[in-house]
Amino acid sequence: MLTCKELTELVTDYAEGNLSFMDRLRFRMHVGMCRNCRRYVRQVKATTAALGMLPPPELSPELEQELLRRFEGWEQTRGP
Repeated sequence: MLTCKELTELVTDYAEGNLSFMDRLRFRMHVGMCRNCRRYVRQVKATTAALGMLPPPELSPELEQELLRRFEGWEQTRGP
């Protein structure tokens, strides 16, 4: 079974549907048995829903280009 710390590290992947079947099962088993983690998962879901209702930020073209430049190649440097 997962520890609470492991669950917090996996909550984003769980919410995005990126966990394997076994990890998803372990995640759900832990949440079913741990009141604090159930509360944490509910908070993450509520925060995600609230943030999803915000309008996208308005960026100047210069700022957008600068951000794109800074994140260029970021995926390759993240590692597994």
